Amino acid sequence: MPNTGKKVLLIEDDIKVCSFINKGLSELGFEVTVALNGNQGLEWALGNKFSIIIIDIMLPDINGIEICKTIRNSKQQAPILFLTALGSVENIAHGLNSGADDYLVKPFKFIELTARINSLIRRSEDYEYKLDDDDIYKYADIEVNDSKKIAKRNGTELNLTLTEYKLLLLFLKNKERVISRNTILENVWGINFNLGTNVVDVYINYLRKKLERINPTRLIQTIIGMGYVLKESDENTK
Repeated sequence: MPNTGKKVLLIEDDIKVCSFINKGLSELGFEVTVALNGNQGLEWALGNKFSIIIIDIMLPDINGIEICKTIRNSKQQAPILFLTALGSVENIAHGLNSGADDYLVKPFKFIELTARINSLIRRSEDYEYKLDDDDIYKYADIEVNDSKKIAKRNGTELNLTLTEYKLLLLFLKNKERVISRNTILENVWGINFNLGTNVVDVYINYLRKKLERINPTRLIQTIIGMGYVLKESDENTK
């Protein structure tokens, strides 16, 4: 199998799981780096560029949630997949809220793991640098240059996480259209079912705070019972 050029960081303390994943992904052409504890994994994640990072949540030294938060705070944009036995809706929402892009519960089938890995890498590559400098989206005083991955409000650059950036771009591509929570989950997180949690609302609030820190005028409006819309306020929005 030829090398895909895709680099995977696996942070997992279960040697049998590591061996299983490493063998399977290597046979598919992935270059896999294995870290058997959280501290080692975090060091690898912050010092190298990976196509995707797979993290177990329950680690003996530093848990996967804290690793994920630290990676995101460092502005690393590699997609993160949690692989864990903690499968409740609350655990999934907590993982996504910490900055992860997807969540796979143990035990799992290898074919599903590879499908999620490939999907996350494809989605991530869609946001990498493009040669088209005209890929610019604007609304009011918000501007996103998707070729250069720069988002601004009132001329000031916004410091957005990858999830926040994808959320803002979704609104800009659908300005003045109401977007449901399920549509946001599908387009931003790649999840085609309702988690029954407030993960979308949490990220809307994150994005609003960053936008309104520059200009207090609210542009992401809540449409009660329907979803959200990027538009200037009127009597039907809040």
